[in-house]
Amino acid sequence: MKLNRSTDMALRIAMLAAANPRRMTVDELSDQLDLPRNHVAKVVQRLQRLGVLVTIRGRSGGVAFAEDGGDTTVGHVVRAFEGDDEVVSCDEPACSLRAACRLRGELRRARDAFLAVLDGVTLGGLVDGPTGPVLLALGLPRPRPAPTPVAPSPGEPPLSVAPSSPVGRRAVPDPV
Repeated sequence: MKLNRSTDMALRIAMLAAANPRRMTVDELSDQLDLPRNHVAKVVQRLQRLGVLVTIRGRSGGVAFAEDGGDTTVGHVVRAFEGDDEVVSCDEPACSLRAACRLRGELRRARDAFLAVLDGVTLGGLVDGPTGPVLLALGLPRPRPAPTPVAPSPGEPPLSVAPSSPVGRRAVPDPV
């Protein structure tokens, strides 16, 4: 069973908030998880309504993991974001096998078993052990790629940096 993008985002946001002892802004969550800010804001609102996150408005506000958020099961979050839709649609277009087909029932049973496993996993349990520190390391500054050298235009002398010049000085043309 493939989870939709919002469910995936919700689980990652909840895990990062659970691992982090301080409040985080939506911008920080977006940057650290490399997710679109607007989507993060919507998912945070839904997680707040579920009782997983607490949001605080204002200058020193932010998003924090709810005190009892660690007891929330992954199954609860998945159901809230995925809904109770059938795994396959037998109605649009109408399936001529529907009256005698057992596939829909078996897929429903598989979905229920999948969710039953997730009902045994709490958000707090997901960040125990080595996962929490890895999540917190996401907040470290990312290495920036080295600048790409720009080739001179045809007919211009090549540019070089004088060996004694400090970093950040302008490049000067080579003597011709």
